[in-house]
Amino acid sequence: MSTLRVEHRTAFTYASPIVSSYNEARLTPAWLPRQRVLESRVEVSPVTWRSSYRDYWEATVNVFEVLQPHEELTVVGSSLVEVASVPAREERATWDTLTGPRFQDLLSEYLGLSDVTEPTEELAEFAREAAGRDQPDATARAICDHVYDQMKYVPGATTVHTPARDAWAARSGVCQDFAHLAIGALRTVGIPARYVSGYLHPKRDAEIGETVSGESHAWVEWWTGDWYGFDPTNDREVGDHHVIVARAREYTDVPPLTGVVAGSTTALDVTVKVTQVE
Repeated sequence: MSTLRVEHRTAFTYASPIVSSYNEARLTPAWLPRQRVLESRVEVSPVTWRSSYRDYWEATVNVFEVLQPHEELTVVGSSLVEVASVPAREERATWDTLTGPRFQDLLSEYLGLSDVTEPTEELAEFAREAAGRDQPDATARAICDHVYDQMKYVPGATTVHTPARDAWAARSGVCQDFAHLAIGALRTVGIPARYVSGYLHPKRDAEIGETVSGESHAWVEWWTGDWYGFDPTNDREVGDHHVIVARAREYTDVPPLTGVVAGSTTALDVTVKVTQVE
């Protein structure tokens, strides 16, 4: 078990004074059986009005407006989270279970493909071949391993709007591309899969109290009896260094920060700092 302090800071600088800005921020870690949120706050400067709500995906959303001239906008999400490792488990769901009408209906949101998650025929064919050899959990792991083996992590290679197919064609992308590729391949063979956004403490051997540059991160969960987390970008199981913020069908359901601004941005600076305190 780890206790992690996370600070996610986003600073916008505008070319000329902005008179209005309307925004949503999903920066608050989720309360889950394996994750306890000990402290959490979202600070915005400047701000005219703010509120919060839980969205359809059960993520905490901070909404805020700035209705005064401003040349900068800073949003800082700070949290202290206790995260437990996921216990090892045995195979629990067969293909017969996954293809049954009950689960096809209950988990239909995590089985459909979109323009963002639809895989290439090459990747889909690999997934079908893996499904023909193995049970669902082993198939899911083989798909994630294959995405990791074939893709190269290249910051800036894609944008938040890049379809998985384009990232696969270029064989490069960032964590959300790895997640979308795995999700599309999993859904192709009937394994429910969802997108997870959150944070990763990247340094496993960091000393207690050491602050490191972390990551706003994305990974996947697949359902084979219950939800199981895996990080295809790093080819490893999700553990006590992963902090979950939101889970949904794909990135566009739960972006960390989105909004409408009457003007243009000249500079954007995003930093994530993570400290393991226990």
